[in-house]
Formats: sequence, structure tokens, C-alpha cells
Amino acid sequence: MQPDASPASPFAYAPWRAFFVSRLASTLAFMMLVVVIAWQVYDIARATRSVSDSAFILGLVGLVQFIPAFALAPLVGNVADSRDRRHVARAAIGLEIICALALGGLAAAGVDALWPWFLVAFLIGVGRAFAAPAVAALAPSLVPAAVLPSAIAWSSIAWQSGAVLGPVAGGLLYDLAAPLPHWAAAGLLVVALAALFCIPPVPRPGQTRRGLAAVREGLAFVRKNPIVFGAISLDLAAVVLGGATAMLPIYARDILEAGPQALGWLRAAPAIGAAVVALALARRPLQRAVGRAMFAGVAIFSVMTIVFAVSTTLWLSLVALVLMGGADMVSVYVRASLIQLHTPDAMRGRVSAVSMMFISASNELGEFRSGMVAAAIGPVAATALGGALALLVTLLWARLFPALREADRFEVPGQRHTGA
Repeated sequence: MQPDASPASPFAYAPWRAFFVSRLASTLAFMMLVVVIAWQVYDIARATRSVSDSAFILGLVGLVQFIPAFALAPLVGNVADSRDRRHVARAAIGLEIICALALGGLAAAGVDALWPWFLVAFLIGVGRAFAAPAVAALAPSLVPAAVLPSAIAWSSIAWQSGAVLGPVAGGLLYDLAAPLPHWAAAGLLVVALAALFCIPPVPRPGQTRRGLAAVREGLAFVRKNPIVFGAISLDLAAVVLGGATAMLPIYARDILEAGPQALGWLRAAPAIGAAVVALALARRPLQRAVGRAMFAGVAIFSVMTIVFAVSTTLWLSLVALVLMGGADMVSVYVRASLIQLHTPDAMRGRVSAVSMMFISASNELGEFRSGMVAAAIGPVAATALGGALALLVTLLWARLFPALREADRFEVPGQRHTGA
């Protein structure tokens, strides 16, 4: 089939529709769990500890989810390239279902010891470690390459829609009864698992290496490709330094003097901005200067992090978070498209695992950094400093990675654009 004969929408392909449903349901569930775990851990800690000590404990929630993502990244990438990616994703979501049920049991029993919550958070990190590269590597196999940028935008819409509704729903359900958001998340994960079973077999990647040799091959590819390495490392630095999500329970309770419902809206605000931008990109994909758009998005994200840090009113905090999310979505869209288009299918699992280690896991590592620094200098100063450092890194990376900065179009390497 010629590329110009392919339907323009990824929803013309039944496997993609199932993938979209699974991604939306699993994101809703995950975001419900994340926001409620953070609130419950902070609530338990604040009952007997100071704000600074509680901030440190809150940062540990991110750390225990980062550890498996970082430690298992070489293994899970190799698994995604050597096994049926559908089976890997199904097993990971099955583990997350067990975790959601366990969290519901802890909440129903009123457990106020912190270690069970950290244990389940760690297991959720294990599930994400296996699911992320398998799902990311599976998506390009469901649509033609010409449709991939649009599919990535719609995949981001599924994620951001879940990230908008999940925290809000989690906060509302938690107000009704502490176990409810966990039971609801378990149900949504069952829907996600069922949707994955609707995806038929896809072509297996032609991986020729095994074990450590395959891992080294994937790492070497990332390091030698300036566009892939630049995009991954930029996002790592920006999120680790500029991420403010770990501080949201502190802002909601002690700075803005709100409650769990306000926390849900604060957590959802970046996703609202991201969802709006993702929808616009799905309808009108970027055509030119995609590299510069990525750097601009990260710079705006950093500036809005500083604005959020110093805000003491709920409305300004929400506006800053919405703009942060919108700017970040531009960066995510460009990065994901460039990485997928510049990576051979046989290496997508390993490259996605490296991307997960340096990007997805950077959210948890950023939360740990925020908690550590906030314990030392306070949450406001820690968040503002992180935003300033992220802006400096963005300017530095623009000089260090000219190939990424000057990337013009979404094209598979070796294919020349022949249009006007």
C-alpha cells in the first residue's frame, strides 16, 4: 500500500482503536492511584511529623517508583524486543490490577503504617517498567508510518484526558470513601486489559542479538543518534529539575490551604493544557521547525514552573499549571515522533526502555529531588530553583544539540520530502 493511500486517521485501524481504549483506561486508573497515594502518604506523615519531614517522605514515594523503572530498564527493553509486546503489556497491567486491589484493602483497613503503601508503590513501578516500553514499541506497528505523528498526538490525548479526569475523580471518590478510588482504578485496569486482548498479532521485531549484547546495542544506538539522545536527555533534565508535581499535596494543604478536591484539580491542570494542545496537534500536526518548537515548549514549561512556585492563590497556580502542561505537550509530541521515526522497529523496545528510564522515570526522580530540596530550603524555593535550572539547561542543550534544534520535519531518515 502506498503511503498516500493510507487513511489519514489512526482510528481507521481497529487495532489502534483498541490500543486507544486501553491507554485511556489505564491512564485514568494510574492517575487516580498516584494522586490518592500521594495524599494518603502525606496525610499519614503530617499526623506526626513537620512539613519538612513530610515533604521528604512524599519525595520517597517518587523514589520507590523510580527504582524499578531505572534498575529494570535494560531488562524490560530486551523483553519488549524479544517477546510478544502484547503479552508483556497484558502481564504488566495484570500486576497493576493486583496493586489497585491491595491499595483498596489498605485504605479500607485504615492502615497508618507507611511501609505497606511504599511497597505497593514499588510494585506499581515494576508494572510501569514493563508496560511502558512494550506499549510504546507496540503503537507504531498498528498504523502506517505516514499516520504515526497523528497517532502519537491521539495517544497523548488519551494520556492527557486520563491525567485530567483521573486526579479529579480520585479526589472526589476519596472524599466519599478512602477505598473507592482504588476499587474504581482496578475496574478501569480490567477494561484496559480487555482492550489489549482485542489487538491481533503484529509483526515481531527482527532482533538478532540477545542478553547484554542486545542491551548494549540499544544504548549505543541512543548515544550515537544526536536527535534521539538530545531529545531524551533534554526531557530528563527538564523534568528532574523543573517537575513540581511532588509538591502539589504541600501546596494544596499548607500553602493554598485547600483540600483533596483542590489537589485533584491541581494535579489535573497540566493535563488540561496538554489535552488542548494535543487535540490541536492531532487536527493540525506540526509541519516545519519541529526542533525549535520542542525547545520553545521546554522553555515555557520552565518559566511557568517558576510562576507556580511563587503563587499563593489557587487561580494563578491553576493557570500556571495549565500553561506548563500545554508547553510540555509540544515537547512530548515532537520528541515522541522523532524518536519513533528515527528508531528501527527491531530496536524500538530497547530504545523505548531507555526513553522510559530517562523520561518516564524522571518524573519519579524529579519528585524525589523536589522532596529532598524542599526538606532543606522549603517547597517554594525548591520549586522556583528547579524551574530556573531547567531553563538554563534548555538554553545549554540548544547549543549542544544543533541537529535536534534544527530538525525541520517529521521524516523517516533516508526519505526526502518532495512536497512544497
